[in-house]
Amino acid sequence: MNERKQAAVASVDASAALYKRLSDELWAHPELSLKETFAAERYCSALRDLGFTVTENLGGIQTAFCGAFGHGRPVLGFLGEFDALSGLSQAAGETEPRPLQAGAPGHGCGHNLLGVASLAAAVAVKEYLQTTGREGTVVFYGCPGEEGGSGKAFLARDGAWKELDAALTWHPADVNEVRTGTNNSSIQVLYKFHGVAAHAASAPEQGRSALDAVSLMNVGAQFLREHVTPDCRVHYAVLDTGGASPNVVQAEASVLYMIRANKVRDTVALTKRVDKIAEGAALMTETRLERVFIDGTAEIVPNFTLESVLYRNFEEVGVPTYTDEEKAFAAALQKTAPAQTEAPGTGARFDAEIAAAVREKTNGLTSPLNDFLMPLYHGTGFVPGSSDVGDVSWQTPAAQIAAVTWPAGAQGHTWQTVACGKSSIAEKGMLTAAKVLACSAIDLFEDPALLAEARAEFERRAAEGYVCPIEEGASPIAL
Repeated sequence: MNERKQAAVASVDASAALYKRLSDELWAHPELSLKETFAAERYCSALRDLGFTVTENLGGIQTAFCGAFGHGRPVLGFLGEFDALSGLSQAAGETEPRPLQAGAPGHGCGHNLLGVASLAAAVAVKEYLQTTGREGTVVFYGCPGEEGGSGKAFLARDGAWKELDAALTWHPADVNEVRTGTNNSSIQVLYKFHGVAAHAASAPEQGRSALDAVSLMNVGAQFLREHVTPDCRVHYAVLDTGGASPNVVQAEASVLYMIRANKVRDTVALTKRVDKIAEGAALMTETRLERVFIDGTAEIVPNFTLESVLYRNFEEVGVPTYTDEEKAFAAALQKTAPAQTEAPGTGARFDAEIAAAVREKTNGLTSPLNDFLMPLYHGTGFVPGSSDVGDVSWQTPAAQIAAVTWPAGAQGHTWQTVACGKSSIAEKGMLTAAKVLACSAIDLFEDPALLAEARAEFERRAAEGYVCPIEEGASPIAL
């Protein structure tokens, strides 16, 4: 590790208390997608204090913002997320479910950590640019609504990511690895049916049931599922059943659909088929259909060049070591999660030799913490799940890592990840991620050939062109 990278690592360590405090504040104030006003205020205030030029209401989204430093090219972006999940309130440090407030949100995907590590990386790179006097710009992006709202995709519709030479990010996880491959694209649509209320006993013929329309739509979608490719998924949640009185014909009802396929082009086409089912349900029930577009994401375009840069720096930075107390906490929490049956990590999913090596390192999947760096693996294989990082990757070379912030085998979107969100395990993963991202960015600033190679790979992989899942005229909606 050269002196410039050593200084970046020292920068992260020197301000570790600040980053831990900010992460804990966000953990204690969980906010749902597109409602992250506390987080946005705290980030913008911190960015100004740290010497960044801040732009708020980015793309017309109230909780989207960015902080920039430097001048000229290259322009490198770090992506930060900070939204929480509904119903995941949980006391920190506990090894059993104990909501702080029943039904309240919680940081079940570690986004209180995600944005802070990206901020720490941006600060380290800012200091690098100041010290070296090198031309270039670093931008921290506050990206709202990853869990629902697709802030990055709405920004992509306006071409926001095209100005970057590369984008780097990370995600909390139970493994240390460089992510690769692709995933689901997705679109969410709310279907609202408007009918006519009536007395269900004395005048049922006068009623037009919106709930019947929702039920018929769900039946139609069930038949559709047989006639789609294996990568497709059609999920739904009934948001409004029209009331609790069965003796009243329900005049209002609504259902939210999430439609997924690997390729965003296919998701757009599949959504049109679901639309037809909704129209048919309205026709059968003589109700009026109101279609409300919610959000969408594209699949990720991998970039092996950037993945290699990230991996080399992950090796240089190294992974955290853990105390006996941390291991005991992780082991106790691990017992509350389903037992692991598959070797963790993206590479293990597709490579039998990597899977065998990982099983050995984890003592047959029994270790409470995956305290090692997963082997490097490049691939284009499909991994289920959606993220608006994909929309960024269609407009600029992008790559991401994962760092351990919760026990082996625990899953995101669970109370266990919330319980870990303020732990020293989470803090170590957050700071490690910041160091890897910062050092990787320094490599890209210092070696123009790497950026040129990443750009050439991007142009090749994204040659078919970006199909934005966000419909014309749609605005971000907080559900």
